[in-house]
Amino acid sequence: MVIRSKTLRLVILISTVLITLIIAIQLIWLQKVYMYEEKQFNINVSKSIRSLYTDMELVNDASDNGQKVIENINPDVYLLKIDCSPNLPQLWENLKAELTDFDVYTDCRASIYDPVQNKYVTEEYINLPDSYFPSEKENELQVYTRSYPYIALYFPHRGQYIIKQMLFWIASSGLLLLVLTGFGISIFYLYRQKFYNETQKDFVNNFTHEFKTPLAVIKIASDVLKQKNIIDKPEKLNNYAGIINEQTNHLQMQVQRLLEIAYTDRSHLPLEKESFNANELIQQSINDLQPYIEQKNAIVHTGFSIPVSIIKADKAYLRLCLINLIENAIKYAEKPVIDINTSIEGANFCISVKDNGIGIAPEHQKKVFERFYRITEGELRSSKGFGLGLNFVKKVVDTHNGKIEVKSELGKGSTFTIKIPRN
Repeated sequence: MVIRSKTLRLVILISTVLITLIIAIQLIWLQKVYMYEEKQFNINVSKSIRSLYTDMELVNDASDNGQKVIENINPDVYLLKIDCSPNLPQLWENLKAELTDFDVYTDCRASIYDPVQNKYVTEEYINLPDSYFPSEKENELQVYTRSYPYIALYFPHRGQYIIKQMLFWIASSGLLLLVLTGFGISIFYLYRQKFYNETQKDFVNNFTHEFKTPLAVIKIASDVLKQKNIIDKPEKLNNYAGIINEQTNHLQMQVQRLLEIAYTDRSHLPLEKESFNANELIQQSINDLQPYIEQKNAIVHTGFSIPVSIIKADKAYLRLCLINLIENAIKYAEKPVIDINTSIEGANFCISVKDNGIGIAPEHQKKVFERFYRITEGELRSSKGFGLGLNFVKKVVDTHNGKIEVKSELGKGSTFTIKIPRN
């Protein structure tokens, strides 16, 4: 499941990068289309002006090329050099006709400049099919001082006109953007649904993990009770019957606790702190695993720094943590020898569980507390589980504002140390 989650996150990351890249390409492409339309507009206007010079005698020397008589001050303004006073009605009519002939349909303001007065003496609004409502600000055209008269053509809505010409491309790009956005949202909801599914499976697996050890102990105890000569050993019979009864009560209590967990945030556990003797809890955890210990011929040593260690914590959860660590210590050793020691470090109570198992490689030591993480090397392949036990232990310790540490060396065993506040 971890691999699947990482794969899904990688897919989301790649999809996000691709969507961003496509959007960037679309924006660059639209910019290039705008520049093309702008260039085409300038070409069409220039053609219209040259045709106007051909239709009307605006300059004395007809051989003057366009570069001499046409001056493009900025994208919106063109200056047309003239040597005479043209017939204004005919000029405006021809100008309008030439612009439309060359597909220039945006409105234009034409003004005639007098160099003697250094101002525009005549102005005309050329109303074309794609005209806009004129405003007072648009009537103000800067006077460009020249030594000769000229006709100033001002296209106040050139930018809007070009954008209007691009409506199809803008609409198609917008549609593509909506599709990509929808795709991104779909991927997000898919990931969230996957997260919810993993949360549900996580709970089921945690549920399984917390129940498998008590059930295993009950199974071993019941097998002992089925032995033919058990009736001749009343002390052993009573001991194993008591273990079954204790584990059954423990399972009933955990059913209620797990139902509570199901309705809480999975990253936080509902603690029920109480004061108790930690030494007794450690011994009780060992007793819970006694059938398993006997089955594996394990040896368990305890070393308590003080005879009575009173701490305030969630007794049930801490017991689960100890059972988990002791069970792992037994599971990963051929001839298990386990040392459980306690100590006091400032305000913290420390419990260490040391084993003589196969150990954990350095590259795995930081990952063993992750959900579903399992080491699949060497002898560990024979061990079964969900990779949830140590994650659960860490979650309990973190909820107590404590920490858990691991020291291990391949072939020499591991030591897990729990440090939690005493109060």
